[in-house]
Amino acid sequence: MRYLTLLRGRHSATPPPPEVMAAIMALGEEATKAGALLDTAGLAPGAAGARVSLTGGELATVDGPFAESKEVISYAIYEVRSKEEAVEWAARFLRVHRDLWPEWEGEVEVLKLFGPEDFPAPA
Repeated sequence: MRYLTLLRGRHSATPPPPEVMAAIMALGEEATKAGALLDTAGLAPGAAGARVSLTGGELATVDGPFAESKEVISYAIYEVRSKEEAVEWAARFLRVHRDLWPEWEGEVEVLKLFGPEDFPAPA
């Protein structure tokens, strides 16, 4: 099963401390070696993006920044055996922040990506 994790947080005026980045890189290496981490990347602030919506048959585009106080700042895609395993990787990621950057606050959303196992075989 594949899961997408979305990290939401407030963009800090200061970059993460070097020890946070080192710990994130080490955790990423561990997850990659375990065969769990398929892809990850940081995302630019919402000011660099746009949102396209469909309401009442009408398309609308709004340039960022967006009103949310927490932005999606990175993502990761995991290939794991269960939702619980995906949640554990997300929790480990947040523990790095808690332990090494105590003033940082955020959350990780864990979303299952549909795969062939989620659809019935054609009749």
